[in-house]
Amino acid sequence: MTELKVPHTIYAENTPNPVSMKFVSNKLIAEGNPKEYLDFDSAKESPLAIKLFQFPFVKSVFISGNYITINKTDMINWEEVTNELRVMIGNFLNEGNLAITPTAKDKKHTNASEIPDNSQVISSKLDNKISEILDEYIRPAVEQDGGAIQFKSFEKGIVTVTLRGACSGCPSASLTLKSGIEQLLKRLMPEVKEVIADEM
Repeated sequence: MTELKVPHTIYAENTPNPVSMKFVSNKLIAEGNPKEYLDFDSAKESPLAIKLFQFPFVKSVFISGNYITINKTDMINWEEVTNELRVMIGNFLNEGNLAITPTAKDKKHTNASEIPDNSQVISSKLDNKISEILDEYIRPAVEQDGGAIQFKSFEKGIVTVTLRGACSGCPSASLTLKSGIEQLLKRLMPEVKEVIADEM
C-alpha cells in the first residue's frame, strides 16, 4: 500500500509591511538558512522565485521554512492578486517542484554570527550572547510577521543586524528596532549602546 502524500495547502497572511504578503504552507517548503531574492537574476537557485518574478508586480521573494514572503510594487493591490499567487504557489509545490535547488555552497555555508578570528575570545562571547538573545526573543516574532533578522556585527557598543523579507523597508521596522530590539538588548547586555540595521 502506498503512503498517502499530504499536499501543500497555502494560506495568505498580512504583515505589518503594506507591500509584503506572507504565504504559509502546512508543510516545509525549504530547509536551511532563509533566502532572499531581490530580482530575477539573483533567483537562479530558486525555481519558485523565478516563477514568481514572472509577475510584473513582484519586487522581491523571501523563502524560509514553511513560508514565502513576497514584496510587491505599487502598481497593484494585494486584493487583486493574493488568491492567484496562493493558488500558483500551491500548484507549483504540489507538482513536485522545488522552492530552492540545493547547492554545494549551502552545505559549506557558515553562520553569519561566527567569528573567523578565534583570537577574539571576548568579542566572540558577546557575539554569541547577542545571537542567542535574538534567536530566543526576537526571531520568532519577526518570522511571525514574514521577515527575518540576522546578527551581522558588534563593534564599539553598536549591534548591526540585517532585516529581510517583510522587515526590509517596512515602515514600522525602525520603531521595532529602537523600541523593541534595542531596549531588550540594552537591558540584557550593558555592553550594547545602540542597534542599527544595515538594510532598512
